[in-house]
Amino acid sequence: MGSTTSNLVKYIIVNLDKCIGCRACEVACSGFHATPKYSSINPARSRVRMFVDELSDVYVPVFAGYLTASECSGRHVLTINGKNYSECSFCRSACSSRDLFKEPDSGLPLKCDMCDGEEEPLCVQVCRPGALTYMAEEKECDKEPQPGEVEAGLETLISRHGLQQVVDYVAGKAKKY
Repeated sequence: MGSTTSNLVKYIIVNLDKCIGCRACEVACSGFHATPKYSSINPARSRVRMFVDELSDVYVPVFAGYLTASECSGRHVLTINGKNYSECSFCRSACSSRDLFKEPDSGLPLKCDMCDGEEEPLCVQVCRPGALTYMAEEKECDKEPQPGEVEAGLETLISRHGLQQVVDYVAGKAKKY
């Protein structure tokens, strides 16, 4: 039997009844991820995007998830308050069919990092209506990534963005650690 370890799992809970669509979460996130930190506000760098339908009073913060190599084949329709929405509207993935959750300068995919290094993600800190709540809990997980996970992820990034762009990005991240 494989060994397991305890890992701290962080996530953000969204209360849609409290969200007013102010986009303070987007602004705080983009400032945190600017280079240098807090030097500019560019919502395209934000790891959270607000889906807004003002006519129906629907506001949904969507957090960046993982990269998908291709767009999904399913096109489900979600019904909220009697109005139909494409499943794409609420998708967390960076994919080839849209420009959301991609770094504007390099095109590399973005993923919410919970404002790594901060006690609590900035989007949660600035959310005055209280629509965002930060949670962290210990979960048991496999000690090592499954064989091939890292390699498959790198292969996908290299095929999409080219080896040099991935190497430059990793080198930039390595300087921070």
